[in-house]
Amino acid sequence: MRVLVIMDRPMGSLHTVYGFTYPVNYGHLQDELAGDGEEQDAYVLGLSGPMLAYEGVVRAVILRADDLEDKLVVTPEDYWPTREEISQAVAFQEQYFVSSVYLPGDPPEGGPVKP
Repeated sequence: MRVLVIMDRPMGSLHTVYGFTYPVNYGHLQDELAGDGEEQDAYVLGLSGPMLAYEGVVRAVILRADDLEDKLVVTPEDYWPTREEISQAVAFQEQYFVSSVYLPGDPPEGGPVKP
């Protein structure tokens, strides 16, 4: 699914409350509401610099067990990050939540397929 992400915090910007720097572009989908009633947030991976907006493909969802809002992972069409690459790229923020990466083909609860 292709989506347009409007960046709230372009790569390299500083979080005004918590003081960390965003190593990836982070924004929202206009007019698409998330579980918290606010616009759906998205990490944009696979870009080398800050963007104001970006149209890409949803590759994964970050499922948060302890928050009302899950996060989308959006990339260029030719970039397919692994679960580990996604986890590492978003750890700067997701380390504060109980979250897992849900990829296409995963069971409904998210995470890797268990034997």
